[in-house]
Amino acid sequence: MDTVTMTFGVVLFLVFLALAFDFMNGFHDAANSIATVVSTGVLKPQHAVAFAAFFNFVAFFVFPLKVAAMIGKGTIDPSIIDHYVIFGALVGAISWNIITWYYGLPSSSSHALIGGLVGAAVAKAGSGSLLWSGLGKTLAFILISPMMGFLLGSILMLVVGWIFFRFSQRRVDKYFRRAQLVSAALYSLGHGGNDAQKTAGIIWMLLMAATLSSPGMLPHWMEAHPDHLPSWIVIACYVTISLGTMFGGWRIVKTMGQKITKLKPVGGFCAETGGAMTLFLATAMGVPVSTTHTITGAIVGVGATRRVSAVRWGIAGGIVWAWVLTIPASALMAALAWAIGTRFL
Repeated sequence: MDTVTMTFGVVLFLVFLALAFDFMNGFHDAANSIATVVSTGVLKPQHAVAFAAFFNFVAFFVFPLKVAAMIGKGTIDPSIIDHYVIFGALVGAISWNIITWYYGLPSSSSHALIGGLVGAAVAKAGSGSLLWSGLGKTLAFILISPMMGFLLGSILMLVVGWIFFRFSQRRVDKYFRRAQLVSAALYSLGHGGNDAQKTAGIIWMLLMAATLSSPGMLPHWMEAHPDHLPSWIVIACYVTISLGTMFGGWRIVKTMGQKITKLKPVGGFCAETGGAMTLFLATAMGVPVSTTHTITGAIVGVGATRRVSAVRWGIAGGIVWAWVLTIPASALMAALAWAIGTRFL
């Protein structure tokens, strides 16, 4: 473990910085949970964000902490972690989130955090500090999660179309306006379950480093060890991401819910359900995935079942470019933040 001694004030500052990232994650990714249910007119925006925030928090009672363990112990070598690395990672991730929010691009908060960790770790100790067994799964799911969302969303749309073939459009809309409440709840549950744990993992990482490098510096209730994630961290992260979702991200809602393809309630139901199934699977496997990638893939899959031209591929292509740039861009900003932190923190 690095011999750099942390102070309690620095640790507390970084915990609050991590929670600020968590809040921004909810704010930035609120669109993933509510874009379809808002764009189809099933819920008003203010009701939708409260609905999504509630199920973000309920996820605390549903999912095991496998994603937190992956972030906390499976991404970078624990022996190089100190407050400079955590500072660099968080600043890199937050900076990229602000940039993409400003331009209305639904990029991944998850991959911004991974990129931040990678950039800060490499800046300090080189590429040998990366744990490829964990990072490899995360990188693989950059492709797998939108492909699964696309596949499941399109299959569900085809199955529903076959079952309700003889029903009038009015009756179908009536049924699926109600069903979309269920699918939106499931997607919000998956969003909270995967995303809140990422911040919990990085706080756990910080407190483990502080506990081992500066014994006796932290209050007993803040101490953390590799085999135990304190419950207060998890609860704080779930509460914070829920509050972030409450404030929403309306620029991104417009892109996700209106610009990629026009959705009706049946399409919104299929996209959310396909996306939720993907998130549940990834969270059960302990893989931190992008809720943005997942729901975008599902929306495109639903739109493509009608006709290829129903999808605005130019908009979708711009989103994909944001995905490609997220990890290297946040890694670069994290490396710069790490260098600044070593001088002033």
